[in-house]
Amino acid sequence: MRTRLHGRGALFDADPAGLAPRLVGLVPGRHRAHPLEHPDEPPFVVLTGARGLGKSAVLDALQEAYRGHTPVALIDCSATQFAGPPAGRPADSWSPSAQALLVIAEQLAEPVTGAGRITFPRLMSGLVAVAAGGWGDAEAERIRREVERILLLNERGPRIGAFAGRWAGKVAAKVVAAATGAGPLVSGAIEATLESVAEGFTGHKHQKASEWYRSYPNAGGNAQRGLILLSQHFRDGDGSREHAERYLVRALLADLGEAYNGFMAKMQRLGRPLVLLDNAQTTPGPELTAAVLRDRAEGTGDRVVFVAARRGEGRAELPNAVRRQLAEVARRTGWTPDAAPSSRALLVALPPLSADDTLHIVGALCADTAVPSHLPAAAHRLTGGNPLGVVLLAESAAQHLPEVTSLGELLTAEFRPAEDQPGSPVHQALLDRLVPAAYLEELTVLAAAHDHESACALASALLPDTFGPADVRALQTLLAEEGLPVVPGQFVGDPFVRTLLLLRLHLRDEDHASWRSAHETLIAHYAEPERAPYRLYHELALGGAESAVARLRDDFADADTRMWLRTLRFIASAPYFHAHDAEGRDFGGRGDRRAAVALGVTDAGYPLPEGVDAVLHLRVRRLLHALWELTDPLVLPDPKVCDRLRFELEQLSNVRPAAGALLWRASRDWPAAALAGRPIEGPADPEDDGRGEA
Repeated sequence: MRTRLHGRGALFDADPAGLAPRLVGLVPGRHRAHPLEHPDEPPFVVLTGARGLGKSAVLDALQEAYRGHTPVALIDCSATQFAGPPAGRPADSWSPSAQALLVIAEQLAEPVTGAGRITFPRLMSGLVAVAAGGWGDAEAERIRREVERILLLNERGPRIGAFAGRWAGKVAAKVVAAATGAGPLVSGAIEATLESVAEGFTGHKHQKASEWYRSYPNAGGNAQRGLILLSQHFRDGDGSREHAERYLVRALLADLGEAYNGFMAKMQRLGRPLVLLDNAQTTPGPELTAAVLRDRAEGTGDRVVFVAARRGEGRAELPNAVRRQLAEVARRTGWTPDAAPSSRALLVALPPLSADDTLHIVGALCADTAVPSHLPAAAHRLTGGNPLGVVLLAESAAQHLPEVTSLGELLTAEFRPAEDQPGSPVHQALLDRLVPAAYLEELTVLAAAHDHESACALASALLPDTFGPADVRALQTLLAEEGLPVVPGQFVGDPFVRTLLLLRLHLRDEDHASWRSAHETLIAHYAEPERAPYRLYHELALGGAESAVARLRDDFADADTRMWLRTLRFIASAPYFHAHDAEGRDFGGRGDRRAAVALGVTDAGYPLPEGVDAVLHLRVRRLLHALWELTDPLVLPDPKVCDRLRFELEQLSNVRPAAGALLWRASRDWPAAALAGRPIEGPADPEDDGRGEA
């Protein structure tokens, strides 16, 4: 199969087989069987990661690959149809899980190559019993509408047509009559449903299905009694409803199992059923997942392949799950469950795209556009390989090159997903999908912070009084739960998301007042001498480089060289979104003076401070501005500035021969990393985590 996804071959490869064909038993996109890796019970696969890593795209690709070859269902647990009951339906006879089971069954029922529709008599009966609990004051038309949709799950023809409608209408009429009559509503509706199923289907399988609810707890071997209890438990809510919903999940899986039993079924159906749950961290995802895992752990097995996608790592919800990186399941899963229900889950972390993947995506989307040679590598460095970021940047480049000159301009340019759709700035389109919408304003401000204390300082100065320290901690926790990395020294750990938020902060006001207020607040917060690197970082973000140059110049002779380089690198990582004039003030013109300073163009007119080593001062100034530009994720690397960075570090290595090796190594590693689109780290320091801490 030639998938449109990049970097996901471990899932879709046909030869050697990736994870999907080994679990489903079919080669993706082809009606050809493949040996199963787990023939008795497949793992419940959960794709994990932060927003934008392509989890939904993987589920879409799985649906496309197997639709028409084996039963497939895909639901988005965050969809509005699962948020609340439809108009007129009481909440005590509806739940997101019950609605999800109905939608899943409707999709799984569709005929596939070599086999007809699957019927769901067990699930149908259970859903009618649940719905009947809300028909007390309902009009006959509403009852008919609800019950007809459920009854169509039992239609066995090749397609739902006039016959299906007539049969469902006949059964619905009986149910409506029973529900609106003088007798007990729920029992009357259930009795009419069971009678109609028995009359309409005389085969052994359907008769067996109509008797399935005899085993419901306390049913006493009476199917009607079992369904009445199911309906009552559902209406009771809480743990009773959870018990009823588990039984409905079991009904769905039992109906699927029935469809695969028998000699002819095994000949006709080559692949396992596939159920795909997107945004499974949202109700009904956790409930459906827990029901399947618990039943499997208790011995009620099934052979359905579940693949869910959820944000975050799911450690609290699935503590005993087997965890793998995507590359680790490319040829075998190594999955063996134990007694814990969550051990039946296999959590697979989706990685970011590689630099090669980014190159291929940019090339494909910009096929008719001349692309600067360093753009793919720079895009990969900016996005960290985030697939959504790579794709939208590439599409923006296809729409705006060659007029734009930097990644920053690509992010602020208008992006139109289609000609007939409204456009929005690329950075805003990305933020709409990469951060929780409810906290966008708060995150825009707090992205400038480095830790809890500095975030509280920003919140106190720039956010409403109702947003206090507890809210800051809650937001930190939410970001971790969403799957964003926790990085010491940064409140928002993901560099790409942080860059987008800071860009939004900078563009919040025409005069950049919010941007200035945020950094001025942090300059005041880091007033202590021991926190000077943080203060200098924020001064540089406002265009003020003199204090940073003076500190680095004065420390150079005596400071530990590794610490000096680390401090230089941290200060130079200050964000830069706008041109600054000669005095460092923000102005609205185009241009980036950092390169001019780095290349020495401004040296002649630069007023040197009195009493300083002029050569060292100018060298440190050029070095700081060169590194400031080359660490900027929004600027394509300039080979001339890279050469200057190399030269200045070489010259500094001559000034301090005892520390020359580290400075020399940096003169080689840093320019090479910048040109290759890699983070500037090191040099060769095993204790350096590359996170930019001072």
